[in-house]
Amino acid sequence: MLIKEILEHEDEMIAIRQDFHAHPELGFEEYRTSEIIAELLQKWGYQVERGIGKTGVVGTLTQGNGRKRLGIRADMDALPMQELTGAEYASKYPGKMHACGHDGHCAILLSAAKYLAETRHFSGTLHVIFQPSEESIGGARVMIEEGLFQRFPCDAIFGLHNYPLYPAGQFFSKPGALMASSDSFTVTLTGRGGHGSAPEHCIDPLPCAANIVLALQTIVSRNIDPQTPAVVTVGSLQAGTTHNIIPDSVVMKINTRSFCSVTRDNIEKKIRHIVSSQAESYQLTATLSKVFGYPATINDPIQTAFALDIARETVGEQCVGDPEKFKPLMGSEDFSFMLQEVPGCYLMLGTGRAEGENYSVHHPRYQFNDECISVGASYWANLTESFLA
Repeated sequence: MLIKEILEHEDEMIAIRQDFHAHPELGFEEYRTSEIIAELLQKWGYQVERGIGKTGVVGTLTQGNGRKRLGIRADMDALPMQELTGAEYASKYPGKMHACGHDGHCAILLSAAKYLAETRHFSGTLHVIFQPSEESIGGARVMIEEGLFQRFPCDAIFGLHNYPLYPAGQFFSKPGALMASSDSFTVTLTGRGGHGSAPEHCIDPLPCAANIVLALQTIVSRNIDPQTPAVVTVGSLQAGTTHNIIPDSVVMKINTRSFCSVTRDNIEKKIRHIVSSQAESYQLTATLSKVFGYPATINDPIQTAFALDIARETVGEQCVGDPEKFKPLMGSEDFSFMLQEVPGCYLMLGTGRAEGENYSVHHPRYQFNDECISVGASYWANLTESFLA
């Protein structure tokens, strides 16, 4: 059941969420957002540490003599895209938008934090972690590198993400791989440009680039077990300026997805081999740089079973998906870095509306469903009170 005290301050949390939405900030630029969060946590009695991972905030609340330590994480950053919702609280900053619902994630955790500070029906230590830059280069990794779990030890860590393509108030997750790894590569092929009428005096990088694009498709179709999910995408191919000039170079941007670390490593090896061998055959110089990567999001089986039990207690058995029937998602999530350090679980919370079109995250018309703030907050409160019983 939803918690009465959380429902009583729902309007306040919706206002906070819509304020965050109107003032979106990109990764490692969440100065206004983190300042508001820190001030609220301090007001409610949390010990607050700022500046972890540049703009990250951790609020700590200790109650009783329990020795267990719990971490709950929400991400804060927005996306570099133009909003098209037409909402009254639409983004005030051109080219920036909370199109992934991180404003909602913050409001959910703040709502739970307020209730838990007021009631304190637990014994132990709670760390509420507000993380920067999930969307770019991995704010979770940066927080960890700056000593997150050394300074704020956790016996378990939990996080959730809204899912607008599932009905509002439904939870789903699964043990093991929930979301894929993601690796991004940039390839530069350099030859010798010149006039399009005299290709014999040039070393044209474009035919090589075209063959690399085709060869990359064989990694999944001919090098990976057909029953092992994997994706290789060439998302950008940039070269030349006009019809009759052979360019000096081509820049190619590649993204890969998988659930298994062995598959992940094999894909990277094949990409490097294809690029280097093709470039050599065309007498080109090739450079390949790995821009960044997120590991697969791997849920701990014990903590996942616990997390789903709490979901059933909060919203009912009928609103929790069967983990055996739920397929892993090919999207990626930098909460994966935290799960490599501490056992835990990442869940999805359905936020779809019964009426009207539900746009997916990262769409310029996407809107977070404010009706789900109290659902998520009640879930975090129940989980905390149970874990720190």
